[in-house]
Amino acid sequence: MEIYASSVVRHARDRVFCAYRDELPRIAAYMPNVKTVETVRREDLPGLCKLHNVWTGKGEIPKVAQHLVRPEILLWDDYATWHDDGTWCEWRIAIRVFAEKFQCGGTNHITDEGPYARVTLRGELRVDLTDIPGVPRLFARPLKPQIEAFIVKLIRPNLEDTNVALGRYLDANPG
Repeated sequence: MEIYASSVVRHARDRVFCAYRDELPRIAAYMPNVKTVETVRREDLPGLCKLHNVWTGKGEIPKVAQHLVRPEILLWDDYATWHDDGTWCEWRIAIRVFAEKFQCGGTNHITDEGPYARVTLRGELRVDLTDIPGVPRLFARPLKPQIEAFIVKLIRPNLEDTNVALGRYLDANPG
């Protein structure tokens, strides 16, 4: 299932690109559904930067569900390669629960929109429901598009919120 989000950040493209790449752990404080973003690995190479960030979502797992849902569900790994020459990024998300059943990746492009920047995210989400506890094998295939659409519907506002948070962070921390 395709993931798409695009919005304008009212700051210059180069500043938006550098902040998105280098300051995401500080930008997390401006995100309503994110507790932290921690950079666990950074590799600077000629023309690109490879990052591994670990995101921790906000939210408490209800007591009645704590025996079914592990706290790892609120953690995900973000692997990104930022290309300096084109102000774009390739990314892949890995979740910690049923990781082999979840594939998500794509690109972010940061382009000029007049004096500001447009951040456009395009990605793909694939979920494999076979052999997931609680999902009858007979229903795994027919449920797949509905589950993917539901997840994308949840993710898309968070992607847009990230760009809003980025703008608020840049407003508070000018260049």
